[in-house]
Amino acid sequence: MKRWLAVVPVVALLLFAGLALSQLLSPKKGDFERVSRAAPERQFETLDGATITFAPPPGGENVVVNLFASWCAPCEAEHPRLMELSDAFPDRIYGILYKDSRENGAAFLDRMGNPFAEVAIDADGQGGLDFGLTGVPETFVISSAGEILVHITGPLDDGDVREVRGALNTPRD
Repeated sequence: MKRWLAVVPVVALLLFAGLALSQLLSPKKGDFERVSRAAPERQFETLDGATITFAPPPGGENVVVNLFASWCAPCEAEHPRLMELSDAFPDRIYGILYKDSRENGAAFLDRMGNPFAEVAIDADGQGGLDFGLTGVPETFVISSAGEILVHITGPLDDGDVREVRGALNTPRD
């Protein structure tokens, strides 16, 4: 009887480790990330020295806001998809340069191409935190009323691009 009791903690530990491993290997985008909430009312300085806010966004239409950095390899990997979205929706794709310098951000966009109508600067990272950023890259679709409709963590994939296109094609609020 005593040997059996010694096995119980080991089995429990193995079950817990298996559950943790399954969560790490197949993370799911939770409903929390998709819940409609207000975009931050923060004013950002842009690369060209102006200011911009996304609550409500410029232009009176649904827009994409992508947080990126020149030092971020996944940002470089998703960049062709942002260029594709920019071709399909001119002047509705915006970037926020996260915890990076103007010079490095400008060099990144010169090298990769610039899909953004405007690029805001978030040198200290507070704007990203206001958005609910967990790490770059992240992409948000913001309604014309300033509500976050879509929040995509990590680099955009084909399914994400379809979701973003659908959100951009919805009528104005």
